[in-house]
Amino acid sequence: MFAEEFIKYISEYNQCLDALPNWIFLAMSVVGLWSLVWKGIALWKASKYKSMPWFVVLLITNTVGILEILYIFWLNKYGMKA
Repeated sequence: MFAEEFIKYISEYNQCLDALPNWIFLAMSVVGLWSLVWKGIALWKASKYKSMPWFVVLLITNTVGILEILYIFWLNKYGMKA
């Protein structure tokens, strides 16, 4: 019984994904790559400055690069180590 419901749910989910235009997947990939690059740079700088609180915050939150860019270019220059 559970398996049949699960298969039905997955089938409906796949139909929804098939209805989406391809540019949405491309846009999601670009945003994901953008976020990954900025997160990597920010985490590297936080570990370089031995700022554990910022490292944890940057690791857990997902702000599509906004918090990471702020940390890289502004926060760590003014000595804000959380």
